[in-house]
Amino acid sequence: MERDGGGDRGRLAGAGILTGVLITRPEPGAAETADACAALGWDAMLAPSLVLRATPPRRLPRAQALLLASRAAARALEPCPIPVLAVGDGTATEARARGFTDVRAADGDAAALADAATRILDPAAGPLLLAVGRGYGAELASTLRERGFRVIRRIAYAAVPATFLPAPALAALREGRVAAALFTSPRGARITLALLRRAGLANATRTIRAIAISPRIAEALAALPWAAIDTTARPDPALLPGCLGPPPA
Repeated sequence: MERDGGGDRGRLAGAGILTGVLITRPEPGAAETADACAALGWDAMLAPSLVLRATPPRRLPRAQALLLASRAAARALEPCPIPVLAVGDGTATEARARGFTDVRAADGDAAALADAATRILDPAAGPLLLAVGRGYGAELASTLRERGFRVIRRIAYAAVPATFLPAPALAALREGRVAAALFTSPRGARITLALLRRAGLANATRTIRAIAISPRIAEALAALPWAAIDTTARPDPALLPGCLGPPPA
């Protein structure tokens, strides 16, 4: 969904000023990022690479702690009286909003979550319940097991790849109105690249700055010729809008 300001967009595009920002982050979170970009004066366009769908609810097994690897996992689960260790502040906030009460946050990525679990939790105190999306979390579970933990992996949601770019984003790309694109996962980056190629827009990236929340995402993006590929100081989607700076006058 394209944000308001359509008349100015046409004028700015005609003047060769790029104000469009492609938001590839899925919900929950895409609209939040778009609103933050719009508040800075950018023309935020939603083009989520993935659609997240909660799996049917199941009773959670007993565990010493619940590890939440994403906001989507927090949103997909019913609250229960179990300590929660979230991957980052955004996921911790989502967990509290869902009704979890004993919530602590790691520093924003899977490695930090594993380190926090190792520091805070005791392998002898019982298993860890790791809530992830389908196809995610195997590496994190393996790391925790190597550190002596028993890990129960619970699929909380499915991440379905987008099959097309939304019409407003597609039009802006074809008209050369996109200045930047924001990315929050390696898989999402690869999907967006595939959609750009399918639309015949692989070369449109030459004038677009890509901004990612981790070096792994930046590596995935390098398959296309972006004007620049930058990363945030830490793996936090909330930092993406601030990396844009002010839009061109």
